[in-house]
Amino acid sequence: MTAPLGFESRTLYIKQPERDQIADSNDVAGLVAKVLADVRANGDAAVARYSREFDKADLDQFEVSGQDRAAAVAELEPQTRADTEFAIENVRRFAKAQLDTILPLEVEPLPGLHLGHRVIPIQRVGAYVPGGRFPLLSAPIMTIVPGKVAGCDEVVACLPPNAHRAMIAGCHLSGADRIFRIGGAQAIAAMAFGTETVPGVDKIMGPGNAFVNEAKRQVFGPVGIDQLAGPSEIFIVADSTGNAELIATDLLGQAEHDVRTRVGLITTDRALAEATVREVARQLETLATAAVASQSWRDYGEVVLCEDEAAMIAYSDHVAAEHLQVHTADPMAFSHKLRNYGSLFIGENASVVYSDKNVGTNHTLPTMGAGRYTGGLWVGSYVKIATHQWLDDSAIAQVAPPAIRQSGSEGLEGHQKAAAIRFNRMHQPA
Repeated sequence: MTAPLGFESRTLYIKQPERDQIADSNDVAGLVAKVLADVRANGDAAVARYSREFDKADLDQFEVSGQDRAAAVAELEPQTRADTEFAIENVRRFAKAQLDTILPLEVEPLPGLHLGHRVIPIQRVGAYVPGGRFPLLSAPIMTIVPGKVAGCDEVVACLPPNAHRAMIAGCHLSGADRIFRIGGAQAIAAMAFGTETVPGVDKIMGPGNAFVNEAKRQVFGPVGIDQLAGPSEIFIVADSTGNAELIATDLLGQAEHDVRTRVGLITTDRALAEATVREVARQLETLATAAVASQSWRDYGEVVLCEDEAAMIAYSDHVAAEHLQVHTADPMAFSHKLRNYGSLFIGENASVVYSDKNVGTNHTLPTMGAGRYTGGLWVGSYVKIATHQWLDDSAIAQVAPPAIRQSGSEGLEGHQKAAAIRFNRMHQPA
């Protein structure tokens, strides 16, 4: 069967997905709207009710105390703590390097006309930390550390009440100022609107399930959000130099995240395409997480054979995969031909697992085609660029006359007067 959207003459499915990821996204808008309205009106009482209903958690208090934070850290195995701190330092180092590229600006484009911008940290941000199937210790690192590097006054973390205690330790070590055991849409509502115990934030970061994603969409406006994130994705572009065993391993490594993970190979080599399908089946026979990975591969896995390199690039740019690995003869040169992706992994040594865990780039990335217009979470997500201007009299002489004329042609007398009064004051005797 041919692939969709204009690639018919140059692409062919070797393995086609059985389901459509977007169509399979459940319509949860109504339920989420109810949760948001309830939390906004009833605060902590509504949060507690939904925690009991959805998470089966009946808590005396939502906030994790300082004593409990310290205890969670103490419970970590020494090697786990060391590995977590290694990842934190790498993420911190890269975020600091990124921040150093975001500079304040002062220019004088006309004599006496001074324009510029400031780089201002967002005052209070919320980090949603998903619980997931496993204790993903990298999750709090990616949403909390950049906020601290950016200079936000306060980073508030929310994680499901049944999340592994190691996740509390991860939030603490990453620098969260406050940690709350609240999950799902009710956590987004609490951070967006504020409750008796949870402070309202200015922007919410972090991925979650369909309910969290929909809640972020609905609260956007009064508060900011980083992006809307769907199920995880990995695609690999490869030519005849690709290694089927390596490719299959990386596809399944991502497929074990969730039964709705989208994984795929885009290649110009039929032999590699067919070998990869066989290799995935072979590895699934012994993979401990095969129950999840096999369903993901069956429902959303795809292997696409492209006529030539141009078709391979075009198909990849259409998919705009969250994670895009390049396994070609000259991966560095090939990578410069790609433009749509969340994060790029150049060459066979660059596996998604390293970015997911500890190399320093952020693993919170755009999915479901959003890589066509945005990148992933980064330290710049935690600051705002706010412009300013100030004018000498010499600048008024240059900008006021055209502003007066333009305001008049637009019929905006108030604008016209505001420009004219300053121009006229310049010519009045002292």
